[in-house]
Amino acid sequence: MPFGLELTAFSHFFTYLTAFFGAFLAALWLSLIFWTYRDIRSRTHDKLAQIFAALVVAILNLPGMIIYFILRPARTLDETYQAALEEEALLSQVEERSGCPGCGARTRQAWMICPHCHTKLKKKCKLCGRLMELPWQVCPYCGEPTYESADESAPAPLPTTEEV
Repeated sequence: MPFGLELTAFSHFFTYLTAFFGAFLAALWLSLIFWTYRDIRSRTHDKLAQIFAALVVAILNLPGMIIYFILRPARTLDETYQAALEEEALLSQVEERSGCPGCGARTRQAWMICPHCHTKLKKKCKLCGRLMELPWQVCPYCGEPTYESADESAPAPLPTTEEV
């Protein structure tokens, strides 16, 4: 085989190898841009930040990717939402723990009076006997109105049909 023919074959092989490698690098570059855009969209609603992150990777390629990893928000929007829900659930559990308004001691749900300072915590319904919160004017269990103070007297019962 003559030397010129081998050089031509090597030249074609090198051309195809270079084209394949260039296509691979172009596909890698485009996929990095696409991945960055999708990742930043899951981390922020700010359109300017989304475009800027994709442009940094598009212009700087791998160094841009490193810059993006350094600057990107640590949590996705979903992770931030889940953390907020968890925090809200923990706060509601803390708020549900009742404390005495008088002395601040922990009380239980079924207690009528604080055992520490004797502050009235709940009242009983006169009709069904279930515990009610102090500000309630009507029993939520049986519908009986409550009359606490001496000013508010209970209305006279309506006459039954037998009395009329």
